Amino acid sequence: MVFGTDADTATGLTIYTTPTCPDCHALKAWLDREGIHYDERDLTDQAIMEEALERYGVRVAPITAGHGWFTYGTFAKQKSEIEAALRERA
Repeated sequence: MVFGTDADTATGLTIYTTPTCPDCHALKAWLDREGIHYDERDLTDQAIMEEALERYGVRVAPITAGHGWFTYGTFAKQKSEIEAALRERA
């Protein structure tokens, strides 16, 4: 997990995904099951991809960003990091 990013949405999470990314589908399904609201951004849109690269230094899917932190990589890698960040925020 990386700290020091901009705050993203009022609800706390922004996820950057692509339509064909299996880890993106797993991440969204888990967030939905947990009732965690998120704003989704499609990295296949050139402007959004450039936004992700500028903000986070990466353009791989999925990227999950919260208030002051972000993570990227597989869903398995991100899940525990997201849980920890949400616990800290609660």
